[in-house]
Amino acid sequence: MTEKLGKSGKLVTFEGIDGSGKSTMLSRLQKVDESEPLSCSGSVFTREPTKETLTGKAVYAAIENNVDPLAELFLFLADHAAHLSDTVLPALENGKLVVSDRYSDSRCAYQGATLNGTISDAFNFVCRLHEPWTRKPDLTFLFDIRPEVSCERCKDRGAQTKFERVDFLKEVTANFKKLAEREPDRFVILNAEAAPEENEKIILEKIRAILK
Repeated sequence: MTEKLGKSGKLVTFEGIDGSGKSTMLSRLQKVDESEPLSCSGSVFTREPTKETLTGKAVYAAIENNVDPLAELFLFLADHAAHLSDTVLPALENGKLVVSDRYSDSRCAYQGATLNGTISDAFNFVCRLHEPWTRKPDLTFLFDIRPEVSCERCKDRGAQTKFERVDFLKEVTANFKKLAEREPDRFVILNAEAAPEENEKIILEKIRAILK
């Protein structure tokens, strides 16, 4: 797997902390695509961690059972590799648009935070692990939300995990913003506390622009 693979299609990713509206926006985009296809070659809507796969189930089990952070990182990486091989690259090689709710940037942001203090320069360590083999997104939307609001949203929907702590999410948010600063041409920062309709309009405009 190299960045040269899957060049004919376009890869769009949604990133941000939990409760920022990424999954909701993915569903909205799917509905738009069903009535007015975004790509003439077809679209694939997906997510990481994957759900009904061996690697995805291992990731969710690790999250629920407080597995060692380094072991957890490599489970996430295994799931990303399987997701690339089984879903993302085949779709891109067929010229399709792929939209993923979370991707490699989430690993840099989240696992960079969980390993902080355990591994020297954890953020860059995690980022470097991906570089030789992943497929970089063509466009990434960063859903920016205050950690306090994120935690309240997760609490209200009963979807809290060990990651939903304000202090931890502040560090994750800072990591996401580091990534956006490194690649400003790839990232579009959205106000995730704004009306979904506003962000949907921005997202559709940007996606249609890269598909021209």
